[in-house]
Order: sequence, then C-alpha cells, then structure tokens
Amino acid sequence: MRSKVWIGSIMMIALLCGCGSDVKVIEGDVAVKETAAQAQEKKQEDTAAEVTEEDTAQYSGYVFTYGGTVIGMDMDAAPIVEQLGEADSYFEAPSCAFEGIDKVYTYGSFELDTYPTDDKDYVSSVVFKDDTIATTEGVGIGDPEDKVVEAYGSDWTEEDGMRVYEKDGMKLCFILEDDTVASIEYRSTAIEQ
Repeated sequence: MRSKVWIGSIMMIALLCGCGSDVKVIEGDVAVKETAAQAQEKKQEDTAAEVTEEDTAQYSGYVFTYGGTVIGMDMDAAPIVEQLGEADSYFEAPSCAFEGIDKVYTYGSFELDTYPTDDKDYVSSVVFKDDTIATTEGVGIGDPEDKVVEAYGSDWTEEDGMRVYEKDGMKLCFILEDDTVASIEYRSTAIEQ
C-alpha cells in the first residue's frame, strides 16, 4: 500500500510541476512489475525447493534441474520440452552428425539442444546463458573455482580450454577466466561419436 501512495504522490508532484495548463489526470492503481531478473531468481529458488538430490539420483550422469524439470543428457526431449513450456526462441537445422533435424530451444537463462535418432529427439546439451541459474550441485556463472572443486572434485580433464568432468557418458564443462566460472555446459558424448 505504501508504494501506491508513494507512486501516487510522485504523480501528483509531476502533474503540479507540469509546463502547460492542459493537465491530464490518470486514475487507477499503479502496479510495479518485477524485473525479468527478479522473476528468474524466484524461479531458480523455486527450482531448488522442488527438486532434491534424491530426485536426481535415479538419473545417470550429471543432470540439470529447472522449474521442477529434470534434464539429463540423452533423455527423450519431448516430455522435457512439454514440461518447460513455450521456449523464448526456437531454431532448427539439418543435423551434421545424425539423420534428421537438430533443434535448439532457448528458455531465458539456458539453451536446450537436441539431436535426432530413431524418429525421436534426445537432449544433446544444456548451455547456461547467464548467472541467474545454477547446476543441481549449486555452481553458477560467476562462482569461484574453489566452488567447482568443492562440488565436483579434482578429477577433471582439460579439453579445448574447458575443465571437463565426465560421468556416465556425459560431460559437465566449465570455462574459467581469472579463477571464476565464465561458462557452464552439460554435454552428451553421443554427439562426439
């Protein structure tokens, strides 16, 4: 209620300080919308509350969770895409590695890529786009290198300038710049074969 009174007061001052005599009065409630970053942060907090380690233990490899949806590499993409809802953007192109169409779905803070096999689409990668989300183990873009080691250990390899953790046929890749996480990607090894 205070914010409505405060905003109303500002509007009155603005009207009184107007330059002309043709003053227009706008009536009604003024609502302040949450920013996209605030909405995304809330969504990430909701995700953490909805999915536990026990929920993800049934999946092989590292899995990403978002809004209660568990996303693992090489999982059937159709139910995941359905759970996530309409993507912010969508792109498709003929696959270079498989017969069919590769698809890319962008959901605000991450990109979900798929590959085709046997008339189905499977998850090939999840690429983080900003620092408003984190891995299931709690590591996000902008975190220090120590947090990566604490969450995943020191058994990693280096590939193309990335720190790569491999588990059950999938990879979790980090690019570090100045001992800080600059990029995170979950990646299937099926697309490398």
